[in-house]
Amino acid sequence: MKKNKAITTDDVLINLCQSVTEVLSKASGNKITYSAMVQKITCTCLRPDIGSFVLFDGGFNGIVVINLTSIAALEIYQDYMRNMGMPEEEISQSHLADDVANVMGELVNQIVGDFTFKVRERLQTSITQSQPKMMAISKLVQISVDTAMDKPQMRRVTFTTKNHNIFYLEFAMDRTEFIQLHEFESADSIDPDEIMKESLEAKEDDSGGGDSDVADDDFLAELGL
Repeated sequence: MKKNKAITTDDVLINLCQSVTEVLSKASGNKITYSAMVQKITCTCLRPDIGSFVLFDGGFNGIVVINLTSIAALEIYQDYMRNMGMPEEEISQSHLADDVANVMGELVNQIVGDFTFKVRERLQTSITQSQPKMMAISKLVQISVDTAMDKPQMRRVTFTTKNHNIFYLEFAMDRTEFIQLHEFESADSIDPDEIMKESLEAKEDDSGGGDSDVADDDFLAELGL
């Protein structure tokens, strides 16, 4: 990185978009792309048919929301299952199936895990993430999700699958700038498979629910879900 280069909100967003395309492309075995244009928005919302969000804090606060249509969610899910060698008859055909939400939730977890790694290595700071929340929304209901941020900057990016199905990422974070004081070397991105392995191991350690599940339920209750 060049000394004294300033890293803005949109530079951080590029890192997040790279995490989305890298993780989903590898998981599905097909290329996922994002638009060169980004929208400025005034709030982050969950939208039909499947919405997922992750909160993060630490070096800066923010939220990542991914909204998928049923067609886009099924395409990514089914390609992922085929890529894993799952027999066709065992692959769900409805976006309302539990395994679709489970797989998409895990992929979102990998995306944000890869993003936090990029933040740590490229911005020399650390953020921690909440457990992803994934839910199917069967009718047109918009749910605004707010978190404490300092002059939040909000963006919306369009992603396209191999079959030209569209889904959206909505992102909000503190208004901040990172300014490099001296030279350092950034590490290469970690393997999404390693994130999956670590996530599965963490779930095994936390099996049985407990306080974490209670906190998650309380949070969803505050959203009216």
